[in-house]
Amino acid sequence: MVVVNKTNLLLLLLSLCLTLDLSSAQLRRNFYAGSCPNVEQIVRNAVQKKVQQTFTTIPATLRLYFHDCFVNGCDASVMIASTNNNKAEKDHEDNLSLAGDGFDTVIKAKEAVDAVPNCRNKVSCADILTMATRDVVNLAGGPQYAVELGRRDGLSSSASSVTGKLPKPTFDLNQLNALFAENGLSPNDMIALSGAHTLGFAHCTKVFNRLYNFNKTNNVDPTINKDYVTELKASCPQNIDPRVAINMDPNTPRQFDNVYYKNLQQGKGLFTSDQVLFTDSRSKPTVDLWANNGQLFNQAFISSMIKLGRVGVKTGSNGNIRRDCGAFN
Repeated sequence: MVVVNKTNLLLLLLSLCLTLDLSSAQLRRNFYAGSCPNVEQIVRNAVQKKVQQTFTTIPATLRLYFHDCFVNGCDASVMIASTNNNKAEKDHEDNLSLAGDGFDTVIKAKEAVDAVPNCRNKVSCADILTMATRDVVNLAGGPQYAVELGRRDGLSSSASSVTGKLPKPTFDLNQLNALFAENGLSPNDMIALSGAHTLGFAHCTKVFNRLYNFNKTNNVDPTINKDYVTELKASCPQNIDPRVAINMDPNTPRQFDNVYYKNLQQGKGLFTSDQVLFTDSRSKPTVDLWANNGQLFNQAFISSMIKLGRVGVKTGSNGNIRRDCGAFN
């Protein structure tokens, strides 16, 4: 016979309550199995349709996810439209270059989910963005992976909260590592997630400093491949329309692959924050490893994406499920 005194009973009950609270806050696969069992297929179908309309859907959705998660967590707060009383995240200068196709992908997927009666108002915009991001990676030839679900949508979105939260093209390795560490992500996660630059594009103005005004000694960044400099200057002359964009990956811009790291080995990283991964001896071995082994990169990318998806997650009364992804409701 086991005798339990009052103190032990209290500790046991407290431990049980904490365990239940933690488990209810945890993300999990198949979160919607009971309420909207086909949600992942519904979202994928909507994303696939959008991708067929425009390839920009792929890099736009992927970038939208990063920008959302790095500012107050993965809560779809980047989707919120500004009002007369509130300038939202999406209107901060660092988010103005987010392509509209990323937002539209989430909106279309949300409409498709809510068109199913038993799914209506059951699935958060934050989870839809998470699923859509996984799907665009896969549709671009990247790995397929299971996502954790159960996020709620954020209750706030302000432009002021974006300042200092997103990596800049001029960052060095210390700055990159520090920013990712703020989100619980390791240096390896940073290098893996930077591999998303295998897709997409950037405005010419983001690389002007490397081409025309690098420092007092060199107008051109000496770490850039000379042939690539010629190519970039032809695409991005100084008097070009600032809205003009160029591919992040000059070789396979529409394919999710490890060519990004091979480009770095050749001095063909578009941003300083890309090329530094190869020029800094601390990160170079990882770049070399993934340049030589695409499967290892895919595995690392999946792991880091799952970790990214856990950043700042809202659950319970800390969030809600929006009917309209672009408005608090």
